[in-house]
Amino acid sequence: MSENKTPSKAKNRPDHKVKTRVLAVFLNLVLIIFSLSCIFPLIWLFYSSLKEKRVFNADIIGLPKSPSFSNYVDILSNKDYHIFASLFNSFRTTIISVSLIIICGFIVGYILARVKFKGNRLLYVIFLMGLLIPIHSLLVPIYVVFNNTGLNNQWFTLIIPYVAFGLPIAIFLVEGYVKAIPVALEEAAAIDGSSFTRTLFTVILPTCKPILTTVGIIQTFGCWNEFSFALVLIRDQALHTVPLAMTQFTGQFSSDYPKIMAALLTTMAPIIVFYFVFSKQIIKGMVAGAVKG
Repeated sequence: MSENKTPSKAKNRPDHKVKTRVLAVFLNLVLIIFSLSCIFPLIWLFYSSLKEKRVFNADIIGLPKSPSFSNYVDILSNKDYHIFASLFNSFRTTIISVSLIIICGFIVGYILARVKFKGNRLLYVIFLMGLLIPIHSLLVPIYVVFNNTGLNNQWFTLIIPYVAFGLPIAIFLVEGYVKAIPVALEEAAAIDGSSFTRTLFTVILPTCKPILTTVGIIQTFGCWNEFSFALVLIRDQALHTVPLAMTQFTGQFSSDYPKIMAALLTTMAPIIVFYFVFSKQIIKGMVAGAVKG
């Protein structure tokens, strides 16, 4: 009986290998198609930005017969578009907002995780309620408050709501991450004579780098792409951020789509560079944050 089973197993092995290879080829083909479907819009965006408006309207998908960078030259040289000003405003708002979210989120998250005081859990729940409130439902109340207090239409206007709405997720992630850090690490630092502040910023802060990276990634893309609050709270064109600057290329009766695409690629460039430069840190931060959280 054992002699009969051995040949049958030997015959099944090649079939199993063939099935495995076919399955692998099929899965790779699906992934390639999916990847192309994600990359093609960017490619289409680029070569469409090299067309003239009439050529684009005549053939939306086709390649440009005589590619030209005139759209890029126009949006960068025309002062009416305020592209450089909008990029600067977005950089300033994003950097300040994300920095404040990371610093405040880290300190508050650590205190809620480690320091036991009356109302600790209540305060934590209050912060978490910020995740449940639809942000856009507060547009009108925030506009009224900012308008009455003179806080609207200032260079720092958008930083206030961005930090306020970014803190709940930052505190939630940091609090869960700090709880996973052994208390013995802080006790050892205290035995060595380290103060609370020094332990917080020289021992715990580097340990929390993965989750803080995750928070920074989430908030960077969120602040850079935010549109609703910028539209409601900012009136001065010189203070427009990148999303608001894109509205300048849409007219009442027609839109210059190639110029819009050129502007989109120009304003997307910093975020694309940011991703490629910090891609390893982004992946590590997201994975570590997910595992630890």
